[in-house]
Amino acid sequence: MVGLISDTHGLFRPEIADVFAGVSVILHAGDVGGATVLDALRAIAPVEAVFGNVDDVHDPALARERVVTLGGVTIHVSHGHELGRPTPELALARYWADVVVFGHTHKAIVVRDGTRMAVNPGAAGPRRFNLRPSVARLTITGGLAPSVDVALTWLA
Repeated sequence: MVGLISDTHGLFRPEIADVFAGVSVILHAGDVGGATVLDALRAIAPVEAVFGNVDDVHDPALARERVVTLGGVTIHVSHGHELGRPTPELALARYWADVVVFGHTHKAIVVRDGTRMAVNPGAAGPRRFNLRPSVARLTITGGLAPSVDVALTWLA
């Protein structure tokens, strides 16, 4: 299982530890807001993070984008601000991966396009835009033909 998180903006909500209990890795889609968030996430599982438009692009813990392969599934992670106003359709058109993860809009959404999927886990940081904070868990199952499923979790 993979934890998906974005737009923490310097806030680590303690309930995230419960939601991400048992994940093998956490993918952070940017607007991290500082090392304290990454340290708290690393206490749960290894973290792969990208920078967002409010992060320091020179932070060595943050990359412009990440591509990881887990259980035969390729996952691309970027913040999405490089797309202007990112949508699942734009993200899937720009990046080739089985699963494309992005943030920036703070709106949680999962869109399947054939065998591919775009996921915005929403924003886990301070409430903004009248949107409820959220994260997601990605489950990969299968062998030669792996399948993926995503569960969004709303935070208090």
